[in-house]
Amino acid sequence: MNPQAKLIFTISLLLGTAITTSSNHWIMAWAGLEINTLAILPLISKSHHPRAIEAATKYFLVQATASTLLLFSSMTNAWYTGQWDITQLTHPISCLILTSAIAMKLGLVPFHFWFPEVLQGAPLTTGLLLATVMKFPPITLFFLTSHSLNPTLLTCMAILSAALGGWMGLNQTQIRKILAFSSIAHLGWMTIIISFDPKLTLLNFYIYSLMTAATFLALNSIKALKLTTLMTTWTKTPSLNAMLFLTLLSLAGLPPLTGFLPKWLIIQELTKQSMAPAATVISLLSLLGLFFYLRLAYCTTITLPPHTTNHMKQWHTNKPTHITIAILTTLSTMLLPISPLIHPLS
Repeated sequence: MNPQAKLIFTISLLLGTAITTSSNHWIMAWAGLEINTLAILPLISKSHHPRAIEAATKYFLVQATASTLLLFSSMTNAWYTGQWDITQLTHPISCLILTSAIAMKLGLVPFHFWFPEVLQGAPLTTGLLLATVMKFPPITLFFLTSHSLNPTLLTCMAILSAALGGWMGLNQTQIRKILAFSSIAHLGWMTIIISFDPKLTLLNFYIYSLMTAATFLALNSIKALKLTTLMTTWTKTPSLNAMLFLTLLSLAGLPPLTGFLPKWLIIQELTKQSMAPAATVISLLSLLGLFFYLRLAYCTTITLPPHTTNHMKQWHTNKPTHITIAILTTLSTMLLPISPLIHPLS
């Protein structure tokens, strides 16, 4: 792709995200979401492969439908209450339609069907944008309207997302699809707490974005798209694979690592809200995700295939992206000890 075109699309992405996250009016938020959608489409389909074109088409159709529902929800609320302010969403039908629209934007169950297919058709760098940056504006709208939404509906959608994200990821061999179902499961954790402590949802999203960015950039650096490819990368870049191993365990939420922090705080808050059964169920469902993270980690570092090629191990590399991966991996694995500082800030 032309560098100038790529720069324009990237600036448009940042502009759309900034407009949506900083707006108080529904029309401005909708316009920001539309700019985002139109900017990411060329980045998805830039390889001109039929699967990439299919992914871009699916993405456009789903996002256009979600944007229409969001606009319809805000217009219905304005019709009944005369309010266009995002925080003044009070009409129950508008709240229900908005929940469906944002769930479709994010890829929450039962509107999850598009996300694994789109991520599978997109390059890894674009997949990183789809899994992190493109989810930030809808999460912001969730945050601003959390007091108006139905907690029971959100809890049901969250538990179903955690269940389906873990269950569907078990049988996958394509790494991008595994990460897509991982994203759906993490969205379940973000959604279950948003009615009770919206700041915890944002903290979970920030930490998830850190870990996902480290994972995607590491996979992009070693050019691994399937589990079979991942099994042969240890001999080439052992240090990078060791870092990827730790980041995957952090994504799984194992205790000494950063990924455990949001899960710990969410379970604590759910217990305070007398929702211990929901906390128990979503904790047990995260074990499904733990299985495929461990399988990825096993393929990354513990499997050593027989090879006859003698070559130097790349312990030291001068690529600038590796500095970014090093910083992100450090943050993805070592933030838990300073959690008493992070929690008050959130």
